[in-house]
Amino acid sequence: MPLEKETLISTEDYLNGELTSKIKHELIDGYIYAMAGTSKNHERISVNISREFGIHLKNSPCEPFGSDMKVKVDSNFFYPDVMVVCDDKTDNEYYTESPVIIVEVLSKSTRKTDETTKRINYLNIPSLQEYVLIEQDFVDIEVARKSEDWKSTHYFLSDEIKFESIDLTLSVEEIYYRVQNDDVIAFLQNKEPEQSVNY
Repeated sequence: MPLEKETLISTEDYLNGELTSKIKHELIDGYIYAMAGTSKNHERISVNISREFGIHLKNSPCEPFGSDMKVKVDSNFFYPDVMVVCDDKTDNEYYTESPVIIVEVLSKSTRKTDETTKRINYLNIPSLQEYVLIEQDFVDIEVARKSEDWKSTHYFLSDEIKFESIDLTLSVEEIYYRVQNDDVIAFLQNKEPEQSVNY
């Protein structure tokens, strides 16, 4: 995540700049960082999660947001891949401060930030109940839950995941629907034909 400007920027200037910028930026400790584009597999996972969350949360007070919605943590701003907000008291149309679950899809360029800087910031959000990290190049889903003192649990193909914050259970296979990596391809090839999902 390359540094965009080497001078400190105010929150007001950052938010105003994001309204007209063609590239999304995150604000971390007063510096802005340009966000890179995503791969097809990254987008497939994000869309799968968003779709399943949206269907499940229809007619509920909770709603999912995609990667164009910012989350504010103290004076920092991030663009999670997916998050769910149930009780948004933020008086701003362009960011929230109260997600109950945040999902990040990992890539080589974002892994360090997602696992360190973002994790530290996200776990300080009072409303947050779960932080989810999903690998795109192989199958591994890490879920850290506040109810378990943020201890991580890993899930793989053939597993199911209970997202406690929104009372939803999904299979790992559903989350990786249409994803093309060696783990998913091998898993599908080993399944009985009548059980296979049409990819």
